[in-house]
Amino acid sequence: MNQKILVKYEEEPKRWILQLSIAFLIGIMLAWSSSTVNYKITAKGVEMAGCIITGIFHPDTKLLFDLSENGVAYLLLETMCIAFLGTIVGAILSVPLSFLSAANVVARPVALLVRVFIMAIRTVPALVYGLMFIRVTGPGAFTGLLTMSLCSIGMISKMYIESIEDLDIKILESLDAIGCTTLQKIRYGIIPQLFPDFMSTIIYRFDMNLRDATVLGMVGAGGIGAPLIYAMNAYRWNEAGAILTGLIVLILVIEVISTKIRVKLARG
Repeated sequence: MNQKILVKYEEEPKRWILQLSIAFLIGIMLAWSSSTVNYKITAKGVEMAGCIITGIFHPDTKLLFDLSENGVAYLLLETMCIAFLGTIVGAILSVPLSFLSAANVVARPVALLVRVFIMAIRTVPALVYGLMFIRVTGPGAFTGLLTMSLCSIGMISKMYIESIEDLDIKILESLDAIGCTTLQKIRYGIIPQLFPDFMSTIIYRFDMNLRDATVLGMVGAGGIGAPLIYAMNAYRWNEAGAILTGLIVLILVIEVISTKIRVKLARG
């Protein structure tokens, strides 16, 4: 037995040259990338970093607990509404696009054409969409809503398509054999299979949109991003710390709730 193992080991292809070449190539890429790092740290830079850290860890409590339209609570609520409504609108628009892109539902040429359209939507970054919509609708929360909706279509449609193409056709055939109507097949055969995956995708996309809505606010698309960038540009690090503290708390709460919902959906 030991002799057979040794023979098999000797017959194993020698890949050490390939592995060494890959390691050498990775080393060259790392060395090249490190050449862009600026190792010269000035005293002014250290002082600025200290101010940033001090401001973030000593937030402006007055701004943090201000319940007016300029307070952190209201701005966070606006950001969450932008992300939530953008996710819902994107999820609804993704349903017909996904069914038209599924090769097991429509003809392959039609599915390929719609998939190219979805891919084109997904290619453009959210900031570019935000800047485009600002020119059309002006700055504000509605611009953020339109941007989040369009950005959500790309990812949600992709996940929807995978779920639709993984449908168990045997269940539909069984329902057809017992004389179920089309609506009954959709109600008892398709929706129960797709609902958990669809909801999990929507929740995951909402988590992403909540973070993206903050970035979009920096270009004028509503939400908490604009006050954050104004505070940073004015070197008011205490205000920036208050905004970041509220944002961290909101994301943690949403993360806990969404995780529990996804676990419940996965377990049925």
